[in-house]
Amino acid sequence: MSQRPWHANYGELPIEIDADAHPSVVAMMEAAMVEFADRPAFKCFGQTLSYADVDRLSRHFAAYLQSRLGVRKGDRIALMTPNFMAFPIAFLGIARAGAVQVNVNPLYTPRELEHQLRDAGAEILIAFNGVSATVAEVLSRPDAHSLLQTVVTIGPGDGTEAALPSPPVDARLQGTIAFAQALVEGETLPFVPVALGGEDLLFLQYTGGTTGLSKGAALSHRNLVANVQQFKAIVADQLRPGQEVIVTAIPLYHIFALMVNFLTYFSVGAENWLVPNPRDMDGFIDVLKASRCTVFTGVNTLFAGVAAHPRAKEIDFSNLRMAAGGGSAILEPTSAKWKALTGCFIREGYGMSETSPVISFNLASAQGYNGTTGVPLPSTDVILLKEDGSQAAQGETGEVCVKGPQVMRGYWQQPQANAEAFTADGYFRTGDLGLFTTDGLLKLVDRKKDMIIVSGFNVFPNEIEGVATACPGVLECACVGVPDEKTGEAAKLYLVLAPGAELSAEQVIAHCRSQMTAYKVPKLVAFVEALPKSTVGKILRRELRQTA
Repeated sequence: MSQRPWHANYGELPIEIDADAHPSVVAMMEAAMVEFADRPAFKCFGQTLSYADVDRLSRHFAAYLQSRLGVRKGDRIALMTPNFMAFPIAFLGIARAGAVQVNVNPLYTPRELEHQLRDAGAEILIAFNGVSATVAEVLSRPDAHSLLQTVVTIGPGDGTEAALPSPPVDARLQGTIAFAQALVEGETLPFVPVALGGEDLLFLQYTGGTTGLSKGAALSHRNLVANVQQFKAIVADQLRPGQEVIVTAIPLYHIFALMVNFLTYFSVGAENWLVPNPRDMDGFIDVLKASRCTVFTGVNTLFAGVAAHPRAKEIDFSNLRMAAGGGSAILEPTSAKWKALTGCFIREGYGMSETSPVISFNLASAQGYNGTTGVPLPSTDVILLKEDGSQAAQGETGEVCVKGPQVMRGYWQQPQANAEAFTADGYFRTGDLGLFTTDGLLKLVDRKKDMIIVSGFNVFPNEIEGVATACPGVLECACVGVPDEKTGEAAKLYLVLAPGAELSAEQVIAHCRSQMTAYKVPKLVAFVEALPKSTVGKILRRELRQTA
């Protein structure tokens, strides 16, 4: 790759990585399970699985898939569960059998689940007992005869010796298979290793649904091996094999936690504390206290929630060496509160489902919050395209377009969407607006579709939200554009107040006016109890626009 402006920041960081360092993700994970066999791999609900346990149990599950369910290389298998021990066991079993994992959000409605199963052509669904009513609803529909041959049900303690209470399987579902029983049977069955290469599919990762009907990003073994190698290169200064402890509160079915928390840190023998329900903040705080983690990842709302919790000061963060943020913009007030609590600022990164996911990340040389997503990873090329198709100069805004070994091959069975998603010379169009600072750092300005145009001026919700969040008494907020007779559009701010805070709309507007030029100041302020969010914690502006 030719020199790019950001390469001046690299120092000892290699410009290129070896995307074929492992022939497949399975080979990479199997190497870790041998090297770190005796180390704890996962902790959840007071239970521990070692790397050897994960190796053994996932092999049993792969054998069951092959021998009992007839799974063959390339078959799609959907996995719909929170962060239980069963997730990594099921994933590695699916991957070792050569199948493609379709990651499904357990909070999906029947309509969303049916769309994803049909689109992926999944014949097997592995699902948490607690969502079996949703599965039953889908399978009870008149035209459901072509959907799913097998449903495997998961309890919270499956894969461990814990007899944890589990919701009953919906009575409408007949002939389901218990995941725990599949593991027992698999122990007696032969497992036949499958030849896997970099171009074989590993995941169908459906886009978050923030923009309408979700599409499946087809991610290969090579995509994920490459992104693991890229991420390990950029955090090499803070990566100690066999010593890291990471807390995973972001759902593993989300590509951020899946690649960073699971694949990357598993490959270096980390101890991973799984948090099935981070909305249970007291339980989450207990995990943070017990784990004494060295690494923590999250989205802005997760960091803000911990920092604002009355028990946050009970947590010993003295071992924390890196806090990594992504999924949505990290706001400066949030990073400041997190640093005051832990001593670590939040190193922000940027990525998408379609890019496995990480595109850029802040280097260790960053001394504090800088409002950027850092530098593009090794072997990653980023160009910024203006509306006329020309490349934006440094400091100018353009659509972020990406090329690299972590970029998906395309959307699953979506030729028209693929034609629109890539430039003629092969760059993936992210739909995000960004610029390169004078230091060569990538700064995201906003999503193209979220931009508000006030009297012909471009207004970016991220900027307004960052200013408003710094107003005393504001816990979190979101900004959207609404129709306005005079200006075409106006900014409307939705605010959640901090506990016990009292604040008027006039006070918020006055605060924003003191920090921003007049056309950016929100015209309307609405106080709400909570903001609509995805399961990852990303605020869904789309839903606010629909109710504005």
